[in-house]
Amino acid sequence: MFTDLIDLAAERMGGAVIATNDEFFAPKENLLKAAAPEWREGLYTERGKWMDGWETRRRRDPGYDWCVIRLGMPGVVRGVVVDTSYFRGNYPEACSIDACELHGTAGSDAVMDASWTEILPRSLLTGDARNEFAISAAARLTHLRLNIFPDGGVARLRVLGEVVPEPSRISGERGEVDLAAMQNGAFVMCCSDMFFGHRQNLIQPGRSTHMGDGWETQRRRGPGHDWSIIRLAATGTIHRVEVDTDHYKGNAPAAFSLEGSNAPKAKSDELTAASQLWREILPRTRLEPHTRHSFERELGTQVAVSHVRLNIFPDGGVARLRLFGTPVFWNACRVNELAPLNALPVAAAERELGSCCGSTAWVRRVASRRPFGDANELHAVADEVWWNLTPNDWLEAFRVHPRIGERVASAPQSSVSKEWSDTEQSEVHAAPGGVRDILVQANAEYYERFGYIFIVCATGKSAQEMLAMLRSRLGNDPDAELRIAAEEQSRITRIRLEKLIARLNTGS
Repeated sequence: MFTDLIDLAAERMGGAVIATNDEFFAPKENLLKAAAPEWREGLYTERGKWMDGWETRRRRDPGYDWCVIRLGMPGVVRGVVVDTSYFRGNYPEACSIDACELHGTAGSDAVMDASWTEILPRSLLTGDARNEFAISAAARLTHLRLNIFPDGGVARLRVLGEVVPEPSRISGERGEVDLAAMQNGAFVMCCSDMFFGHRQNLIQPGRSTHMGDGWETQRRRGPGHDWSIIRLAATGTIHRVEVDTDHYKGNAPAAFSLEGSNAPKAKSDELTAASQLWREILPRTRLEPHTRHSFERELGTQVAVSHVRLNIFPDGGVARLRLFGTPVFWNACRVNELAPLNALPVAAAERELGSCCGSTAWVRRVASRRPFGDANELHAVADEVWWNLTPNDWLEAFRVHPRIGERVASAPQSSVSKEWSDTEQSEVHAAPGGVRDILVQANAEYYERFGYIFIVCATGKSAQEMLAMLRSRLGNDPDAELRIAAEEQSRITRIRLEKLIARLNTGS
């Protein structure tokens, strides 16, 4: 259920309501307050009844009211809660939500001029209630626009989803990254108990503010111990651990241990199964109350892990867990390796796919088929779309490649596509000048005969091998040769899609 996910718009995480067309009765900032809405009987302001939410004036003309929210943590939105608590005769009849992704620190002009996509169509609201709506949008988002029809008040807005940071922008001291940080994409998947404090508090930024701002279990009266399992932001090696029992003075655990597992796609029930393999990272170690503990030399053999299990003995509270290390493969919001591609906005996805194949029709159709369950599904769709294109679409894709032995294509290439072309033809570029001269002449003969450049999957092939292939194909029938060239382009696309998946998952 999406209500168990992280609030991407949380004020504490940097979420903010940055614009609205009206806030006559109650300010827009109330929407993202962490505390539950409250009612204050008999309290009035100079504008009317005090309300704990965002409330607009009564609309006397056509239209609707709106406010714009900047998410504290960009990510994939799985659901929203539009809370109308205590708004009984003054709640909106309906709401809708639009969304967009903006890069960097977008100013107000950029936000207002953004291209918005509807993620929640106009939906009826109930007054004095938590109105929950599942969202099926797969794109990574940074801003939302809440529209209310025609006017009224909303107490709180919760935007639940999965954090998707930009890996290339994440850094830390000594080249380390906090692999357990919520803002980096970590998620506490499950725990044995969280009676007094929610498990996600473990990975919040900053130190805790009070005893309720950590993960705390109830008093254990039988055998055993409590635990939490964290999906790390990235599969990586852990070099340093911090366990903070801040504010837990009479209720800190006596000890803790850490275990790791490398199972990036595992679900909660698989991770808690007896058959799941866990490797010790830190043995059972004493904890002090109200103390920030740091461990580095005590850590065991460093191996890459995707999940960590924090065991506490026998029970109690831990404010924060920090796991500093080196990322190998980003896991955030990833039930599969295609999640980064699935989460991109349409324009960004088309730009990335365009580095794999130069056909505009192919790019648009493949991007429109997202989300993909795994790499096999992506390749199947890529092939299906490719073989249903026209010959002109194929020729468009061919023009984005430089001729064998050359570095510049006849059509514009992205920087990524150019880099990949150079890598694919590295054997040719290293060949003696005489061989390259012969290739130039053979390329010209091929172009004269067929009207397009010689297409071959060059990866791993020497200049002599490609020259032999070119000469052997010069005698082909034009229709047969076009089919062969299309098959070679399909192979190139497949290799490049694999490179794209790896690049999006590593942030390189």
